[in-house]
Amino acid sequence: MRALITLLLLASLARADLSVGFAEADVTPILDPKTPVFVAGFGHNRKATKVHDPIMARAVVLSDGKQKVALVSVDVVGLFNSVAESVRKEVDGFTYVCVSSTHNHEGPDTLGLWGLTPFASGVNKDYMKALEAGIVQAIKDADKARKPATAKIGTAAGPELLHDGREPYVKHDELVAIRFEGADNKPLGVLVQWNCHPETMDSKNTELTADYVATTVAELRRSQGCPVTYLTGTVGGLMTSLHVPVKNAKGQELKDGTWEKTDEYGRLVARLAEKALKDAKPVALTPFDARRKEVHVPVANELYKLGWRSGVLERTFYVWENDPYPARPIESKDLTKPGAVRTEVGYLKLGELEVAVIPGEVYPELVLGKVQDPADPGADFPDAPVEPSIYGQLTAKYKMLIGLGNDEIGYILPKRQWDAKPPFCYGRKKDQYGETNSVGPEAGPVLCQAFKDVVKGKK
Repeated sequence: MRALITLLLLASLARADLSVGFAEADVTPILDPKTPVFVAGFGHNRKATKVHDPIMARAVVLSDGKQKVALVSVDVVGLFNSVAESVRKEVDGFTYVCVSSTHNHEGPDTLGLWGLTPFASGVNKDYMKALEAGIVQAIKDADKARKPATAKIGTAAGPELLHDGREPYVKHDELVAIRFEGADNKPLGVLVQWNCHPETMDSKNTELTADYVATTVAELRRSQGCPVTYLTGTVGGLMTSLHVPVKNAKGQELKDGTWEKTDEYGRLVARLAEKALKDAKPVALTPFDARRKEVHVPVANELYKLGWRSGVLERTFYVWENDPYPARPIESKDLTKPGAVRTEVGYLKLGELEVAVIPGEVYPELVLGKVQDPADPGADFPDAPVEPSIYGQLTAKYKMLIGLGNDEIGYILPKRQWDAKPPFCYGRKKDQYGETNSVGPEAGPVLCQAFKDVVKGKK
């Protein structure tokens, strides 16, 4: 009897005033020979030749009866903070809106870095307007679709589904899945968060696709009988599907850059999500506490500065005055002087679930509190303090991270693992991949401290 009462109480807490709605919008660009669509994620001048599967914007809107939160994920490589700001102006009544991307390396260029040449943007501005309109519509449709709900949450580890492309080898291999159910106990929707680059089709593919995410979502829609939204989490360091051994039904290992491997990998992620959902427990997702904090991050990457000069990267450059929170930010055109980008971190407390929203590709070490200590003597900053970890700031029963949330500023490394100058760490003869796609070595310290500040409620 006591166990029954406990279960009923948990179910009551899980429902409270929670309501949820799911929706999606097809934001696939139109292919026109006169206006090429450049595929993002690998080299330049990779023009799309056909559409294999649609590029989607998927939204979840949640309410605790007093506040509304929208979480959006788009099947693109990344979206700058200006997109989130534009979307927020078009939707009313929301306490918090998160516009994220799956970090898909097989979709249209939405940042500008993969055009005809390194000095030409690959962004189509008309397409970006249509993309923003699709995001707004998905949010509005999800809001209209809201129904009273209960929630169950589960997690499952899948280290075999991740390849870590950089020493020290640290994987964030936990998948988080949340199923929302209506008053009749029928599913209203599923939210899945996994930590991996969608790039299985590799660099030679010219067909627009959401990569393995398309298969994962399709498989879960069939097995769960409801809409599904996929969120990308910790992908820095490098969490990837490339080089992950995947076999077909005959036991043959499938090759990177093939639809067979991409689809099978997507099915394996779906099976992992189904495992998490099978063991899911009731969870109270109300009341809400949603916060965001703007922060300036110094830019040391000369390639990024070159992108600004050539017009490839379109975002405001600010004077850096050794203050992540300047009272009066000053815009700058002089890229020879220390400068910064303005971005944001976010924090959500949804009842028993805490969510970190990080504006880039954060390394697992910074999320899980596994920064190398002591540092390798070959590191550029071996004496740099260890950053406050993202999950170390969270105390709720369940945790989740949304990567590339409301911005894409590149890789976010532990400063003491920065290794761009010889001698290189671990006895390597050349540097490892990562630093070339980071704004600089201060990104990790500044953003981890900013997240700690927003969790603590500091203004």
